[in-house]
Amino acid sequence: GWQWGGRYILGGVKHSLMFSLTASSGVPDFPEYLGSALVDEVQVGYFDSNIKTAEPKVDWIRKLMKDDPQHLEFYVNRCIENQHFLKATIDSLVKHLNQTKGVHILQQMSGCEWDDETGESRGFHQCGYDGEDFISLDLQMLTWIAPKPQAFITKLRWDADKDVIHGYKYYYMHLYPDWLKKYVQYARSFLQRTGRITQHEIHTVMYSICFYPQEHPVKIKQCLDI
Repeated sequence: GWQWGGRYILGGVKHSLMFSLTASSGVPDFPEYLGSALVDEVQVGYFDSNIKTAEPKVDWIRKLMKDDPQHLEFYVNRCIENQHFLKATIDSLVKHLNQTKGVHILQQMSGCEWDDETGESRGFHQCGYDGEDFISLDLQMLTWIAPKPQAFITKLRWDADKDVIHGYKYYYMHLYPDWLKKYVQYARSFLQRTGRITQHEIHTVMYSICFYPQEHPVKIKQCLDI
């Protein structure tokens, strides 16, 4: 499933850190790459290929980035790396599948979930192409899962790059869970101290444009106008 369960920062025991990245082809007047970071389903950061930097979207993350500039620098660098990677991937897919015309969307959703009661965490990394599951990473077996034949060549190529797979394992099973714990504690402290317990509106275009098949560009256009 493409929707990832979570709980809001000041309630519940399950928390999530998710990165939603989208590369597009054939969409006029729209960034060819954009990404959002979400903590407990609330957008906390945004990046696209036009602004070329990571923008904090809530007060507590702005303060965290101000207190720790290297944290912001890490995200900016990761966004730029992911932009180049996803752009190259969608260009390769369009050529391989002979889809040089029309609108095409590649979305990557990755991150981790953490239960602050049991202490358990799990990572995830999955990609969709034109609104359908395309490929996902099995973090236990350290191999890519291709549910459809058109993803098999991508699976073979990505399986061969063991360094990248082990890098993902480190991010999703170690680094990001640690950061998620830090974010939850930081947000709680900040919100309780300032007396502001509000939810930031999520930029729904990150999700909606990838659910429509390529033969419905008018629906995609409507979503882009949100």
